[in-house]
Amino acid sequence: CDSNHCVLQGEGMIRSKMAAVLLLLVVLSTTVHVGAFFSPVSSVSSLYCNYRNQELSAAKAHTADATALTTENEKSPTPTDDDIFRDFATFLQSTQQSIITQLEQMDGSEETFTEDRWGILQDQTYQDEVPTAGSGGITRVLQGGNVIEKGACSLTLIQDGTLTAERAAAISGRNDAALGVKAEDTYSAAALSIVLHTRSPLVPTFRSDVRIFLVRTTPTTSDDGGGEEEDTMAWFGGGADLTPYYLFDDDIRDFHAMQKELCDGYFSPSGSDDDDEPVDTGTFSYATMKKNCDDYFYLPARSEHRGVGGTFYDDMTATSATLAFTKSMAESWLPSWLPIVQRRKDMEYTDQQRQWQLLRRGRDLEVNLPYD
Repeated sequence: CDSNHCVLQGEGMIRSKMAAVLLLLVVLSTTVHVGAFFSPVSSVSSLYCNYRNQELSAAKAHTADATALTTENEKSPTPTDDDIFRDFATFLQSTQQSIITQLEQMDGSEETFTEDRWGILQDQTYQDEVPTAGSGGITRVLQGGNVIEKGACSLTLIQDGTLTAERAAAISGRNDAALGVKAEDTYSAAALSIVLHTRSPLVPTFRSDVRIFLVRTTPTTSDDGGGEEEDTMAWFGGGADLTPYYLFDDDIRDFHAMQKELCDGYFSPSGSDDDDEPVDTGTFSYATMKKNCDDYFYLPARSEHRGVGGTFYDDMTATSATLAFTKSMAESWLPSWLPIVQRRKDMEYTDQQRQWQLLRRGRDLEVNLPYD
């Protein structure tokens, strides 16, 4: 696998202590939006509107920050890749805590997320600063809830790892900006991911992640000829997607509408470069990220998609503006899913519908094992 996310897994996210939990999550996964169709139940609920307005306000705030980059850069130095990495790692830690609190309140059961800390985060709390050296993680798991049958929210932090020749070749092979990356270069990575499997077959499974990958290399010679200068490069990746067992038109429209609104706030809808845009759009737009998601989670052996899609992006050069976008992506996760939960969680369902849900979860092994 040539994904930066796989590097995270290979360097620590899947440890023996967590393997059983992750395997169970895989077994509980789901796939494509196949099944009975229901008529739309209602127009966009007031609850959804509240969540959506909160997200749009946050997105506009981040966009305003991004638009002001030129003015601010005249007053202060442009942040380095290391500055952006530290900012993002701190954001991920606080965001994980916020997500856990909101999910426990929504679930309404006596079950809470377990907490498994390892490495440099072993003896930390959410109030502590993220250490500047070493690797670690925080895995939070909830089982047997009223809404969430099994779910996980995992934070992984890798600092100063060493690239193998195979991984260096994979990175440089798909990213022109990384042609100088080579074996033995050091890298750092941080990621926050969510998988939420629901008890009711009428409430869709939700998955999402955001991540940053930084490489420290020595490709150039200093001006005075006295040796090689250290160089850094960093990229963001992430996205979110929805996997319903039964389709409700309102849910699908609202989920994609929020994703599109978020992306359009940062990138030109046409995907063309525009000097007035807060971010140099290049190949990044909602349409592109939606297609990436559809393509990535596709099962060619069955001619099926895993679900109704969402967004997926990778190799997005890390800048202050793309940092703002990726933060907004993470902040949009629960506002895009919780309103759907509120609509569907108390609806009655049959044992036949439940059995269909269990069958579809088994299909997801076909995505996770041979393809993902």
